[in-house]
Amino acid sequence: MGTSGGDELVFGAVGVAPFDERVYRTVLAGPPVTVRDLATRTGSGIDKLQAALGRLRGYGLVSRLSGRPPRWTAVSPTAAVAALVRNAHEDLSRVTDTAAELEAVYRAIGQAARPGEGVELLTSADELGRWFVRLQQEATSEIMSLDRPPYVLDHSNPLEHMLLGRGVRYRAIYDPSAFEIPGILDDVTGLARAGEEARVLAGVPVKMAVADRRLALLPLHLDPPITRSVVIRGTTLVAALVTLFERLWEQAVPLTAGPSADTDPLDAEDRRILLLLLSGLKDEAIARQLGTSTRSLRRRMRILLDALGAENRFQAGVQAVRRGWV
Repeated sequence: MGTSGGDELVFGAVGVAPFDERVYRTVLAGPPVTVRDLATRTGSGIDKLQAALGRLRGYGLVSRLSGRPPRWTAVSPTAAVAALVRNAHEDLSRVTDTAAELEAVYRAIGQAARPGEGVELLTSADELGRWFVRLQQEATSEIMSLDRPPYVLDHSNPLEHMLLGRGVRYRAIYDPSAFEIPGILDDVTGLARAGEEARVLAGVPVKMAVADRRLALLPLHLDPPITRSVVIRGTTLVAALVTLFERLWEQAVPLTAGPSADTDPLDAEDRRILLLLLSGLKDEAIARQLGTSTRSLRRRMRILLDALGAENRFQAGVQAVRRGWV
């Protein structure tokens, strides 16, 4: 698999292997592709390509779209390389020059966002997915998000792990409907262990992400598939979205909690059930996330309610807070 047009490979300066860079250039050169499409175009094995795409995703150079079979799309080279440069410890001017050249290709094939007066209109799910990656890459201090279906990208987010390690604060409010999707609770729990501050609130009104209180990404509707979104820069609307987030944050229930009283009888599984119960998830969704049957879950919930002296979820929440169990 050779490079297109004789382009010289230079991303090795920031740790990107030559094969991975060739895969990235191949993905960049066209619309979203499946691994089998890449195998046909490059003549490389599927396992090798899967591994390369996983590494590129960790670097923030490609995104995996939702759906089956999964399709892969390139992220704007300028944003991706800028994030890599921030972590480099040597002269990367050559890489930056190459990123500028790739940006010309990126724009030539119509994948760049269109600038506006503080607001850019995005007209496809692909653009929304790429901008979500770019927004994270441009953040230097904090990302706040309201999270609910439908999803454009695969719900796991390896880029967040890297940014958390770099000191970027993540605060996320999840609508209970997010946990209807198998595997999301485990992903969110893993992110919480890495440092994400996660809360749950029933009735999250919109999807959005805000970086550094200056750049916001907001779908204009929630009917799948999402086709129209906006990128908002440094306007009073961004400030209003931040205010909305802070108010919802005060109302939301923390997704993780530890014992705060010596008399707390809950084990880790009981506390997880109680938190999901208080966050508004239905019994079926909680059972699905915990890998148990609804009948078994309800038996265990009944024990929890009895321990709290509660007849319903509302009473359980009041008693749990009073006793310092959550």
